[in-house]
Amino acid sequence: MTFLTLDRVSHHYFSNKNYTKTLNNISFSVREGEIVTLLGPSNCGKSTILSIIAGIMRQTTGDVLLQQQPINKSDPTIGYMLQQDYLFPWKTIIDNILIGPKISKNQTPAIKEKAINLLKEAGFTNETHVKPNSLPDGMRKHVALIRSLITDPKILLLDEPLTALDYQTKLKLEELMLRLLKKYNKTTILVTHNISEAIAMSDRIILLDANTRSIGKTFEVPLELRNEAPFSVRRHPKYQLLFEKIWEEIEPDTPGTKIVGHENDV
Repeated sequence: MTFLTLDRVSHHYFSNKNYTKTLNNISFSVREGEIVTLLGPSNCGKSTILSIIAGIMRQTTGDVLLQQQPINKSDPTIGYMLQQDYLFPWKTIIDNILIGPKISKNQTPAIKEKAINLLKEAGFTNETHVKPNSLPDGMRKHVALIRSLITDPKILLLDEPLTALDYQTKLKLEELMLRLLKKYNKTTILVTHNISEAIAMSDRIILLDANTRSIGKTFEVPLELRNEAPFSVRRHPKYQLLFEKIWEEIEPDTPGTKIVGHENDV
């Protein structure tokens, strides 16, 4: 079932004499429970798409529908995890997670128990009442993810959430994130410029063209890869085949070259 639809969405920044096109005729749909990645280099419009879906920014033309209803303003049922974790340093971990329920006046004992259980799933034991500054970057990301999940959002938007992490921490967070998204059947849109991450985390990959600011090509991730954990995906023969197909779309001047997929590849 189609859960989210973008139909011929464009976005322009206007000045007195001209305008800048940031998105051009973007159309795609996302099924309920599907994880879709928007892949592409910096400044190709990936984050702009997330901002429009979140209702933070208004498209110039086109329609955005969530469960067949137009998104015209910021919707509290849409979860949004940014590259920076934006945890409040003066609040404890548990209080940071419960910010959303507190704002919506829904901070019940059941919600707090859910937050504690999610923290346990993420590997926390007795750290719920410590401050974020005492945590390593990877654990801070865990807290930010749980904060995004605690309100049970209809759809989760993830904007480069794994950037600036070391390789080992990044793999661990991929494993946790994917496990929780699938367990709670969260419809998710992930933004990244990293091919390996996109393949390991997605059901489908939408490649954006930085020159035209439109969709270049869409790739279905094989079922064999979607059934594997992110670390195992990278060792699967079909991973390398898909990596090369995507690379050839990004770098058409190097067809036929065997590229070994790793975390530093764009």
